[in-house]
Order: sequence, then C-alpha cells, then structure tokens
Amino acid sequence: MPTPPPTGPLVTRATLATDLRALGVRPGETLLAHSSLRSLGWVNGGAIAVVQGLLDALGPDGTLVVPTQSGGLSDPALWTSPPVPEEWWETIRDTMPGYDPLVTPTRGVGVVPETVRTWPGALRSAHPQTSFAAVGPRAAKIVEDHAPDCRLGELSPLARLEAMGARVLLLGAGYDSCTSFHLAEYRIPSPRVAVGRPVRTAEGSRWEVVTEVSISSEQFDELGADFERDRPVVRGLVGAADTRLFSVADAVAYAERWLELHRSREEWATTDDAPAPRRT
Repeated sequence: MPTPPPTGPLVTRATLATDLRALGVRPGETLLAHSSLRSLGWVNGGAIAVVQGLLDALGPDGTLVVPTQSGGLSDPALWTSPPVPEEWWETIRDTMPGYDPLVTPTRGVGVVPETVRTWPGALRSAHPQTSFAAVGPRAAKIVEDHAPDCRLGELSPLARLEAMGARVLLLGAGYDSCTSFHLAEYRIPSPRVAVGRPVRTAEGSRWEVVTEVSISSEQFDELGADFERDRPVVRGLVGAADTRLFSVADAVAYAERWLELHRSREEWATTDDAPAPRRT
C-alpha cells in the first residue's frame, strides 16, 4: 500500500517563531523547554527547525535550556526494559563508559534536547545522569557547578533558573516531563536512595554510588492540572502542539505545597524514577 501523505499543519522555522511570540515568549528571556517534536505537525527541517525557531523567538539576548538526561548510565540491577541477566551486572558496571558532557547522548527526553546538546556554542552541566544543556548568554551561569550528588536540587541548574526568573515551556509535552517540580522534592522531607553510575576519571571510567533525594514524577500530571487551575499558565498552540508557558519559581513553590499534602512517605520511598533505568 502507498504511504499516506503527511497530515498538517506544515510547520517551519518562521511559523514556530511566530507562534512562540504570539504565545508570549519574550526576546531576551531564559526559557526551559520540554518538547515533543511529533506533536507539532509536519516540521520542515525537524528538530533543527524547532531549535532555530526557539532561538529566533528568544533573540540574541535570550537563553534556551533543555534537559539532556542520560538515564542509561544507571545500575543494571534496575533495568526493566529489558532486564539483563544478573551475572552480567558486575561486568556492565565495570565497563560502562563514564559520562562525558561532549559525547554522552541524551536519552528519553526527545530529539530536540539532543539537537540542542550538539548546537554550536551549547554548554552542558556535569551531572552524569540529569544534565542540562543551554545556548545563549546565560548558558555558563546556568550549567556550571552542577553537583554530582544533586540531580535536580539546590545545586542543579533548576535552582539557578528559578533565581533568574526563567520560565518553563511545555511544547507539546505534558506535566510529567516538568523537571521544575522535582526541585520542590528537595525542599520538603524526602527519603534518600543510593544511586549508582559510571564516572570518568583521569585513569578511566569507574563505578560510584552516591546518596540522593528520592524523586518521582508519578503524580506530576495531577499536580500540573491543579497548578494550571490555580496559577497563571499561558496556553496556546504552537503548530499543532498544545503548549504551556509559566514561571519556574511559581511551579516550584506550588509543587512544594502540593507534594507535602498529596504524597505519602511510604509510597514515595519506593517510586524513585530518575534517571529511568530503560534500555532500548
């Protein structure tokens, strides 16, 4: 059977920038973007055109930030999609290449963040599992000194974005991808978990285990629905994508109150989900 023609709308770099400005993206601001390329429609130029459109809307004084997580750098004992034999675990830990911000690809966050990661002038933070990449004049300040035992907390780019007055753009993405909500988990009583990953040293890669705050996005869709009901969230279409725009600081403050009310400590202690131990 012949391949059916693509469905629209036809989206270009220029129409993306126009739609983003109409939504309220401001030249010169700092924007943390979570995105779904597929949701936009038929994009001429794919992820490259999306990044160009975002940068056009932000202008030369704006800064684009994306999550560039590498959840595959995780303990094979936790892998479920698919699992690997237990007798392999130690060898995998011993031989897994350590995180290199210039080389390690993103995983599980879509093709747009991977495109930003390799963009000319992009800078990437140092955390081996939950890094962020940024392009623009504030990039260095945002990504520097990401502590290796602080995935998404006070010593991560999220806290700097909050302090800078940055906004979140959910470009066809749901609230389950909103990393800003995780910063709230660091500010309320939280279980802690052991997290293993490979790190790069002068002598080569080695396996290390650190103690981290337990984090989970399991309730973030429900949290996001309440946040959107109670707080100012701009909604509109960019291409065909249902898109949301809101303050990082507002999202973190709301999530802090919400999580204290809605999350049980017992449930939380068993639902740590970042980085995702997924292998495909």
